[in-house]
Amino acid sequence: MRILVVEDERAIADFISRGLESEGYAVTWVADGIEGEALARTGRFDLLLLDIMLPGKDGLEVLASLRKEDDSTPVIMLTAKGEISDRVAGLDTGATDYVVKPFAFEELLARIRAHLRQPGQAAATELEVGDVKLDLLRRAVERSGKSINLSAREFDLLAFLMRHPGQVLSREQLLNGVWGYDYDPGTNIVGVYIAYLRRKLAMEGKPDPIETLRSVGYRLRDDL
Repeated sequence: MRILVVEDERAIADFISRGLESEGYAVTWVADGIEGEALARTGRFDLLLLDIMLPGKDGLEVLASLRKEDDSTPVIMLTAKGEISDRVAGLDTGATDYVVKPFAFEELLARIRAHLRQPGQAAATELEVGDVKLDLLRRAVERSGKSINLSAREFDLLAFLMRHPGQVLSREQLLNGVWGYDYDPGTNIVGVYIAYLRRKLAMEGKPDPIETLRSVGYRLRDDL
């Protein structure tokens, strides 16, 4: 799947591009609304991530122009504007969805997957790794049939780990994917929440599902 990112803030664009490429998407990034519209008109992209505040031509103008030409490509608006009136303006102009900065990459990825889903294709609403099961719709978790009560952030962290079973994930990857691109990189919050998860997922006679690789990162075991 090919995604066009039209975003003038390099740090955010890099954050999005690296994350999407690691998930297997082909990403093209431009920082100007005029150039973004020209590329979008080529029809080469399956989805657009479009910032509102852009040089050259703002995102709403770009979107309106594309929709005027009956371009039905899914468009997710990215903006720091969180007021309801701004969201309504974007949706009324033809946006498929709307994400307010700052956002966690995992949230953006979930929205992208939803809008790229082929007609008739069922949504992947459940994740299962070994004896751990997670239901994305009910936001429910269980291990070996026993219900596990997690906070919202613990749930998001576990979901991120379960989408990459057996893969070593750095603290930075987890921080960006679960907490968002603007979070303080010096914080130890990832380690804190990993500890929370370990405690809640612990079961007598069962191995710890989360491994720590010192100075490298964390891995959800896929041999439970």
